[in-house]
Amino acid sequence: MVKRLLRFVAGVAFMVAVMAAVNDVTRAITAGRQLPPVSTLEHWSKLAPVTLATARTAVQRHAHPLVWDPGLVTLLKLPAWAVFGLLGALLAYAGRRRREVNVFAN
Repeated sequence: MVKRLLRFVAGVAFMVAVMAAVNDVTRAITAGRQLPPVSTLEHWSKLAPVTLATARTAVQRHAHPLVWDPGLVTLLKLPAWAVFGLLGALLAYAGRRRREVNVFAN
């Protein structure tokens, strides 16, 4: 049951990664020049600024201050397609179907 959930969430993460990549490519094509990819932090601040502020406050309150500023901010400044693609790959690996191995000993 948990493996199915992990595979489902991995599929959703891959879908978000593809949508972010299409957004970056579309922006570059319409501008007629190469634009830098949109970071996860920029997407998050535009889509849900209240949850970003809440997450920042919660992490700074419950963890060491260095966890948010150099740690998570560095990760969130990566392109959104890369962050969600990596998240999807990790979740898909964790939820993969494992082959059953029968070991017979005499």
